[in-house]
Amino acid sequence: MSNWTIFSNHGHVLFCLARDPESRLRDVAADVGITERAVQKIVRDLQDGGMISIKKSGRRNRYRIHKKQPLRHELEASCKIRDLIKVVNKDPKTEPSDAVLVDDSKKSRQEPKPRDSVVDTSLLSADPPGPGQMDPVRQAEELAGQEEKVQSDGIETQQGSLF
Repeated sequence: MSNWTIFSNHGHVLFCLARDPESRLRDVAADVGITERAVQKIVRDLQDGGMISIKKSGRRNRYRIHKKQPLRHELEASCKIRDLIKVVNKDPKTEPSDAVLVDDSKKSRQEPKPRDSVVDTSLLSADPPGPGQMDPVRQAEELAGQEEKVQSDGIETQQGSLF
């Protein structure tokens, strides 16, 4: 049995960058099974073809996928990059978010949708809040907002230590 796949190495690199836009090319090379130098050439090809753009973020690169770009071969030209990535990266954990993909027609970055927060049902009661007390739903929303800020501060601290 021969070892061939439907997608080329260019496609594999694109899928890896869509899954993790801040991944190192060394890691992409390991995932795809090719050399780091080959991945560098492929990334340059994808950039020259208008399929991705690269933004320097400290010592790392962030790769942005241009979702409205059609595929290059005339047989697939009716398909956009976003369609292909959605099919291959079906897992919601690895599906590219709108914050990563660039909508070339709008030229603006869409903000990611907020995550659903877990509401502590012990805060909910049948009695209406008394004077000076906060509505339990609002209290849960504020608590979720505080937790999100703590997580955000922790991520910033971790990222700051890298530089």
